[in-house]
Amino acid sequence: TNDYYRFTLANSGNFNLGLTGMTADADVQLLNSSGSVIASSTNGGTASESITSQLSAGTYYIRVYPYTGDTNYNLAVSATTATVTPGYSAISGYGLVNAAKAVAGALNQSPFADVPTFGGANDWGVNLVNAPEAWARGYTGQGVVVAVLDTGVDRNHADLAGNIWTNAGEIANDGLDNDGNGYVDDVYGWNFANGNNNTLDGNRHGTHVAGTIAAANNGFGATGVAYNSRIMPVKVLSDSGSGSYSGVAQGIRYAVDNGADVINMSLGGGSTDSAVQSALQYASSRGVIVVMAAGNAGAAQPGYPASSATSWGLAVGAVDSSNQMASFSNRAGSNSSMRYVTAPGVQVYSTLPNGGYGFLSGTSMAAPHVAGVVALMLSANPNLTDAQVRQIITATAGNVA
Repeated sequence: TNDYYRFTLANSGNFNLGLTGMTADADVQLLNSSGSVIASSTNGGTASESITSQLSAGTYYIRVYPYTGDTNYNLAVSATTATVTPGYSAISGYGLVNAAKAVAGALNQSPFADVPTFGGANDWGVNLVNAPEAWARGYTGQGVVVAVLDTGVDRNHADLAGNIWTNAGEIANDGLDNDGNGYVDDVYGWNFANGNNNTLDGNRHGTHVAGTIAAANNGFGATGVAYNSRIMPVKVLSDSGSGSYSGVAQGIRYAVDNGADVINMSLGGGSTDSAVQSALQYASSRGVIVVMAAGNAGAAQPGYPASSATSWGLAVGAVDSSNQMASFSNRAGSNSSMRYVTAPGVQVYSTLPNGGYGFLSGTSMAAPHVAGVVALMLSANPNLTDAQVRQIITATAGNVA
């Protein structure tokens, strides 16, 4: 038989359910008021079931149903009201990232004065995040290495070629691991999707991301938020855009161990992964800031790995040129410990392989704007920790400051 339970939450909050004490296999679902499944737990045998979810105020149902036979069970449910943090929204988190205030905050200075709008219509992204105000003070990302964990990077693009990191300890094409880091001829990073040193981009995604961070300020094409930073290509996605958590975890550790200061991850998967979690913790412990796209499912909270921004790094949602939340962007969720900000992610103009340029949309385009702002902060104050960057970025974002 199916057992149904109804409950009502007066406020949004964190919901927890536990199903224990079974003598046969039983599973459980959480349903919204219209009967659609929000979450489920379907462990095998007599193993306990659990559901944890962030819920808005409203009426919900729990369905407990047998899988192999009838059984008694113990059902425990609880909900805690979400902590209200001034300036935090379950939609847009701490709001639009602000380079002028964040870089000033990195220096313990007052916010930088406004400067004239930079460039043309295609430069709306750098203007919306107030990057030109930091540039005017001399902070352009100089001395900062940003690893782009993606589909690769067209390092020969005219707008990127001058800002590509190279492994100074490696001699190109001699078939040796000169620097002893475990990777042969990784002059331009490493390809964890294919297990070789070819980090070129046969897709376009990674090159577009790289341009948003570090395309040169040379009067043509696109201009990156941190146009004097350097891009470390770390290919963790194939040219078709697929990859593995193992490759992502290895890519994070490679970036940290080989000198990256910031890691941009415009990628996501359908489940959590212990190896990636461990790598994110490793990056944070080494002072490397990981910036993660929130995801494009229009969900109420970030996808993985951006959901890890409760502990490490930053999650980034997408807004358009009017600073309106993109319909596709995953939201921040009700947990205000989620270090979530927004950035331009709708019709963003940037570099494409083979010398091209074009417009793409997604939280994948928003994240590199924030990675660029972090690079500006580190060019102003190289000693900032992950925790300090997380605090400054969120404290100076649009919903707060």
